[in-house]
Amino acid sequence: MNERITRLRKLSFETKPSISIERALLETEFYQENSGKYSLPVLRALNFKYLCENKTIFIGDDELLVGERGPEPKAVPTFPELTCHTAEDLRTLNDRTMTNYRVDAADIALYEEKVIPYWQGRSMRDRIFSEIPEEWRNAYEAGLFTEFMEQRAPGHTVLDGIIYENGLNDFKTRIQDRIDRLDFENDPEAADKREQLQAMAISCDAAIIFAERHAAYAEQLAAETTVTARQEELLEIARICRKVPANKPDTFHEALQMYWFVHLGTITELNGWDAMSPGHIDQHLQPYYQREIQAGTIDRERAKELISCLWIKVNNHTAPPKVGVTAKESGTYNDFTQVNLGGLKKDGTDGSSEVSFIALEVADELHLLQPQPSVHVSVKTPERFLQAAAGVIRKGYGYPSVFNTDMVVMEQVRVGKTFEDAREGGTSGCVETGAFGKEAYILTGYLNVPKILEITLNNGVDPLTGKKVGLETGGASGFTSFDELYEAFSKQLEHVVNLKIKVNNYIERMYARYSPAPFLSVVIRDCIEKGRDYYNGGPRYNTNYIQCCGIGTVTDSLSAIKTHVFESKVIGMAELQTALENNFAGSEPLRLKLWNKTPFFGNDDERADSIMQRVYDSLFEAIDGKPNTKGTVYHLNMLSTTCHVYFGKMLGASANGRLAQLPLSDGTSPSQGADRNGPTAVIKSLSKMDQVKSGGTLLNQRFLPSVLKTEQDLKQLCGLVRTYFALGGHHIQFNVVDTATLKKAQQHPDEYRNLLVRVAGYSDYFTDLDSEHQAEIISRTEQELA
Repeated sequence: MNERITRLRKLSFETKPSISIERALLETEFYQENSGKYSLPVLRALNFKYLCENKTIFIGDDELLVGERGPEPKAVPTFPELTCHTAEDLRTLNDRTMTNYRVDAADIALYEEKVIPYWQGRSMRDRIFSEIPEEWRNAYEAGLFTEFMEQRAPGHTVLDGIIYENGLNDFKTRIQDRIDRLDFENDPEAADKREQLQAMAISCDAAIIFAERHAAYAEQLAAETTVTARQEELLEIARICRKVPANKPDTFHEALQMYWFVHLGTITELNGWDAMSPGHIDQHLQPYYQREIQAGTIDRERAKELISCLWIKVNNHTAPPKVGVTAKESGTYNDFTQVNLGGLKKDGTDGSSEVSFIALEVADELHLLQPQPSVHVSVKTPERFLQAAAGVIRKGYGYPSVFNTDMVVMEQVRVGKTFEDAREGGTSGCVETGAFGKEAYILTGYLNVPKILEITLNNGVDPLTGKKVGLETGGASGFTSFDELYEAFSKQLEHVVNLKIKVNNYIERMYARYSPAPFLSVVIRDCIEKGRDYYNGGPRYNTNYIQCCGIGTVTDSLSAIKTHVFESKVIGMAELQTALENNFAGSEPLRLKLWNKTPFFGNDDERADSIMQRVYDSLFEAIDGKPNTKGTVYHLNMLSTTCHVYFGKMLGASANGRLAQLPLSDGTSPSQGADRNGPTAVIKSLSKMDQVKSGGTLLNQRFLPSVLKTEQDLKQLCGLVRTYFALGGHHIQFNVVDTATLKKAQQHPDEYRNLLVRVAGYSDYFTDLDSEHQAEIISRTEQELA
């Protein structure tokens, strides 16, 4: 890091997240004046324009890339049209243990006076909860599933290279051409399409205005400064802001600013789940880098400095606050901007470049919360790139995560995407697969698979609430065989999935109708040609995912019942059920038998792994191919973020010996402490899961730092990755930290403020996690490379 980046990094790291009510006040003013005067797409576009015309412009000292979502770094806006926070919500944000935000008392009073009276009852969250059936609410409150869209817009938005080929003026020309070609005689949707297209054009104007305001402010600052070097920088910033995003970029610096303005536009317009990601930014930047290196207008250190500025900009944009169940399921400041490095180009050749290596260096030196880099490894990826990534992994930041490019491509081709679009795609958020710049791939929330087994054992009743939340498939003692129990589990699974999808589809239409995203629709391919919004089937591909949690826990629990109740018959079902109801109080010998004498998933043991395969196939059959409302279908993926901790709190004791309220297994990882035969056994177990049928799987592994000291150790780590990917693995990531360090960080948090750990599909500062999340990470098996 040079001195500029050192200062910017320090400011970003040390600034405490706060809530800004500016956006909420501006939006409320606009809606009070204009609601009902325009179609909803045009209303949303004009609201975006009003924000861009009036929100505070910030340009900090030392900055080379400019633009903030709030009035200053780490100042997070609220989105009352989606979730109208109460005054109590805002006060709670100041005080809660995990992911707290500074909220001024005066702002809370103003919010209570100006914002809440208008939006209460009008917000998307209020609309949704006023309409959902009681059956769904009971299942939701029991922790059978969560729902992302109950307070944030549908997410996973990733760009391809379109914004480097076109400026917003070019998009406006295409929009007008599409308006001119509307067929009002034969197309019954022509009038709706015109409204949507006009909204897209307005949103382009809004983003251009926002950039022009930055240009004017940079010129003002240049006139005020007496430092010649900074004056020249500010005038260059002004020049760039007058060029992009109105026009396509021609230089490395312009390309980065272009991306950043588009990123800001999408996250200012709406609060999408898991923000916005740049996709294969190394591939997008490489032509600019190569051209300018050859022309002598940039050198490697300047390119690295500019990429560092982008990293810090992303880190300045803390996730907007969550409340209720959503806060419990995903407690992090991370807004899940994932940067894909390497992979394949559209033509199938290797996508890694010098820019990829620079980005890895930036991630290593800055080691910030976000963005989260991931490296994408194909059979065509050079070994030196994977080894460079391994060199960063051993530093213990929990990133980069590693993805199997060839599997990611196959997953997409399986569901009907072209090879070219699949290669240009990749992963975002945690591990989720999509066609970048061409797809709305919507995460709908998590499914608590072990909880489904729990209600199966209790004839459809939730032991936690006493409410009937499932089908009556018979009490546990009535099952005379494992297959009979499993059949009941399958019926409960199908019922819960159908209940979730029924309400998901309702919410999906609510967003399509009431919360269109015209600016986002401009930069996602085919929305303009279709004249449809991003949330209304506009993109080329439209996918819904349900995220399945706890396959390790449910597999081990089923394995325990099969082994001890139905095969060896050393435990009666009634005895087991009583022990589970009492959280093993007075039954410690039984608990130890279940924990120590059961075949567990993650040990290359066919007895357990075959059960995992059966559960996975049942999940696939229950979810894959179910219709959404955009003419396409649902798929499953296997991740948990931090929801495995929340779901664990909603679950009693499990038949694998897990005590009540402890976390579930995360992603597709084995249960904490159950993987006892080393990392090779883990990947062999995982290879028995047909991962191409998913939209992403997540595997966490924890290694002792002592086993990754030498270059030979790194080669062994690379070999483990290559082996897993050859066996069909989608993803793997590593925590490289020992238990002693983690416990010291618990005792002396101020001394370990920089300690990053891999939580699930993302890294977080260990000292920002609450004690339950910290304990879950400590409980993971410490592996050694053998």
